[in-house]
Amino acid sequence: MTTDHAAIDAQRERLREKYLLPHRPSSSARGLHHFALVSSDVERTIRFYQELLEFPLTEIFENRDYRGSNHFFFDIGNGNLLAFFDFPGLDLGPYQEVLGGLHHIAISVDPATWDRLRGKLEMAGVPHQIESGASIYFKDPDGARLELLADHLGEMYGSRVM
Repeated sequence: MTTDHAAIDAQRERLREKYLLPHRPSSSARGLHHFALVSSDVERTIRFYQELLEFPLTEIFENRDYRGSNHFFFDIGNGNLLAFFDFPGLDLGPYQEVLGGLHHIAISVDPATWDRLRGKLEMAGVPHQIESGASIYFKDPDGARLELLADHLGEMYGSRVM
């Protein structure tokens, strides 16, 4: 299969011209409350996110939608939360990246923290890939792809996106 990059570039430019407004209105949203993933092992997930990545656990309680299931949250800064559910008794199978599903979660950290966490990932033997000297890609214990990004919030590749 051959990809027509010229057609993709033209489509991207058409979309930019049609939908990027010269004076962007305010969003109807207040912000991301939480992003929820599934955990196959609550304690392993807590150790990974709190001890390795230094995202403090903020709360854990029973999921209101599934008796016996935990709903737990990590502080990822700026008033945002990363949440998890476990579903004991359900055979959900391994993580899969599918069309319409999660590709990755990019979390902004300052450059000094980026360096420290890269070292912690290396010491813990977590396979990872560094891109552009500002992104570290790796997977959590259940296979969800994460990115630690040294760019500021609202910036990407040196450009303002917010």
